Amino acid sequence: MRVSFGLTFEKLLLIGLIAVFLIGPDRLPGYAAQFARLIRSLRDMANGAKDRMREEMGPDFDDVDWKKLDPRQYDPRRIIREALLDDEAPTTPGTAAGGSADATAGAPERESAYAQRQRLLREGAAAPFDGEAT
Repeated sequence: MRVSFGLTFEKLLLIGLIAVFLIGPDRLPGYAAQFARLIRSLRDMANGAKDRMREEMGPDFDDVDWKKLDPRQYDPRRIIREALLDDEAPTTPGTAAGGSADATAGAPERESAYAQRQRLLREGAAAPFDGEAT
C-alpha cells in the first residue's frame, strides 16, 4: 500500500512507533485528540470552501469538468513542443499568409514547420517579430 509523499505503510508505522516512544504514554492521548481536531478542522474548511463555490457559481458548479482544470495534467515539454512545431507556415515578404509554391520548392514533402522556418530564414526571409512580447 502506498501513501502520498513516497511514504509506505511500513514507514508510517515506524514513524508512529517512534512518536509513541518520544511523546510517552501519558501525553499521547492529548496529542492524538489535538491531531484529530486539526484533521477535522481542515476537512470542515475544505467542505466550506466547496459549499461556498457551489453557492456562488449556482447551477454551473455541477457542469464544470474539474479534471480538465487539474494543473497536474499539463506537461510543459509537450506544450513547448506543440508551440514550436505548429503546422502554421511562416509568411515571407511578397507571399500570402499561407505561403506559395515557390517558398516550399525543393523542400522535402514531410518537412517540419520548425525546419521550414529555419530554411526560410537562411534564404533571407524576414524573421518573425512579436511586438507584444517586448
